[in-house]
Amino acid sequence: MGFFLLSGAVSALPAQAGAPTLPPLPSYAVTLTAYNAVPEQTDDDPFVTASGAYSNPEVVAARSRDLAADLPFGTIIEIIGPSDPDNSCGFHIVEPIIGYRIIADTMNARYTDRIDILFSTNSNYRMADGRTKNAGNVLGICKGATVRVVGHVDITRPGRLPDTQEELAMLVNGGPALALNK
Repeated sequence: MGFFLLSGAVSALPAQAGAPTLPPLPSYAVTLTAYNAVPEQTDDDPFVTASGAYSNPEVVAARSRDLAADLPFGTIIEIIGPSDPDNSCGFHIVEPIIGYRIIADTMNARYTDRIDILFSTNSNYRMADGRTKNAGNVLGICKGATVRVVGHVDITRPGRLPDTQEELAMLVNGGPALALNK
């Protein structure tokens, strides 16, 4: 199945049978990290992203500034964990809450080739030693992750952004776009 990428409205549309084969969707090798919408990890207004969208931990991701041309605000990405079995990051643990993400924020200029997943401050895991850790700390630094572009939404219209992973997945998978008629 292919997708047509259009600017503006949601653009994850299934290709028609017999239609010409589309080129592969762009993918990027990145280091994957995480953050929370708190002043210590953002700026003075942690609930507003660099794009002006609400810092929704269900769907938001940030990208390093060097990826701005390839992953502009509104790009929907799929995140694929590191393939190296010796990678010590916790991707496999937090993968169920990552889902698809919308690029809506920008990282500090000191980082390159990096995607930062916004997690809720309440996304906690009980560790084997009994301690509780936030999903961002469980994820850690994942080198060798891949992000694949799977669509685009018009981020200039925040009321039309998906609020949940379910709504975002419906858009990517060609389901009804009822969530966008807000």
